[in-house]
Amino acid sequence: MRILVVAGARPNFVKVAPVIKALKQTGRAEVVLVHTGQHYDYSMSAAFFEELFIPAPDIFLGVGSGSHGEQTARILSTFEEVLLKDPPAAAAVVGDVNSTLACALAAAKCGVPVAHVEAGLRSFDRTMPEEINRVLTDALADYLFTHSPDADENLRREGAPEERIFLVGNVMIDTLREYEAAARARDVAGRLGLQAGGYAMCTLHRPSNVDDPGTLRTVVQILTDLQSECPVVFPMHPRTRTRLETFGLADVLLEQKNLQAIDPLGYLDFIGLMATAALALTDSGGVQEETTALGVPCLTLRESTERPVTVTLGTNAVVGTDPNRILAAARRALNGDWPRGILPEGWDGHAAERIAAVLCAERPTLAPRKPIMSRVT
Repeated sequence: MRILVVAGARPNFVKVAPVIKALKQTGRAEVVLVHTGQHYDYSMSAAFFEELFIPAPDIFLGVGSGSHGEQTARILSTFEEVLLKDPPAAAAVVGDVNSTLACALAAAKCGVPVAHVEAGLRSFDRTMPEEINRVLTDALADYLFTHSPDADENLRREGAPEERIFLVGNVMIDTLREYEAAARARDVAGRLGLQAGGYAMCTLHRPSNVDDPGTLRTVVQILTDLQSECPVVFPMHPRTRTRLETFGLADVLLEQKNLQAIDPLGYLDFIGLMATAALALTDSGGVQEETTALGVPCLTLRESTERPVTVTLGTNAVVGTDPNRILAAARRALNGDWPRGILPEGWDGHAAERIAAVLCAERPTLAPRKPIMSRVT
């Protein structure tokens, strides 16, 4: 059967890599990789394809940047053309970016079954564009592949049919486990003059943190205060760098002797840097999961998380953007006063295999059906 796998942005590439591999290994699927072009520069796109051995996209939509409406509309229109030209057996979308929603909507309207990898995540904060993308994509999907039991419960509360929900585990951890050794061997910390276990790293990109000058100024002050107690390395998302420059805050970071503001890192370097950090500060959902898997303390600079399992079981704490609260939590983590965390169910490196088993099961079509699995095995 012919299955389209869609990716558009940096977080997507990490998730589709094991899914593509697992689908091909079944011997029952022709996999067509569609790259929407939502992220298109080297650091945000091409580097991931090279490092994770993702095959070159079979179809590149080249939508580029733009407002949410512009970008979503372009993806919807161009992906619809792909579907109408040669309808696949299914379209698999991952995560919660604009590409996820636009391609799910196009597929649903074209009568193509939609599989959503990482379904059921909820922050319950509709001010987040990602939350809107998640809710709508799940409403459209025929196959809801979840990464933890709380995601299953979210879907049930929203009325998702039980037969569409599949608890398969976390595909991001599939990729992490496959490449962790190679990432550590790159010794990124050493190349930056940092001692393993002796520094904090920071990632920021969400509009709530970087688009408001007051909030971004507060975050910069937090990093300035923290670097006086511990070295800080800050790989900067292009969006974040632009906002720092626009708001006149870039020079403030550059003036700090114990803070390194660097260009975005490829996947292996990023994981290698995270794996030996004493602490991560982030607004990224993926980093919350990866730090839990790596046992690294994580402070989420948001008021909510769509990944509560990283708090209840893992190493994550949601701390908002209050400087006193963040610095107090950071000091506890740096002093070793932090939960060690445990791995949630199904975060075992085999989630993609379970997804492939569902999608490639022997049957006439990919129409909704009784579940092959309702829990991780």
